[in-house]
Amino acid sequence: MTRMTATFTTLGLVGAESPLDASALANACGATQEWVVQAMALGIVQSQSDPAAPQGWHFFSQDLHRAREARHLERKLAVELDVAALILDLQFEMRRLKSLLAANGHPSA
Repeated sequence: MTRMTATFTTLGLVGAESPLDASALANACGATQEWVVQAMALGIVQSQSDPAAPQGWHFFSQDLHRAREARHLERKLAVELDVAALILDLQFEMRRLKSLLAANGHPSA
């Protein structure tokens, strides 16, 4: 018999008034705090707090979005976190370049 476990996370609004700490970000992504530390080191998420003090880190909605996207890539493509970080960076750069082309009157590819 196969046993399945489900984890449900409830989040409120994530913003300047209510940022996530490293533990909450990890929980929201189904990850560990060590994963958040690695994601921070790879630039997937960013905190304005002291990088050497994870207990003081604060994350916002864009960090949550990138962290969840990184976890999705890890699972979907079975890649390591550093590869997921590279994919996220390339996707961002593609969107930025397409916007630049559109702003200059060139059709999007």
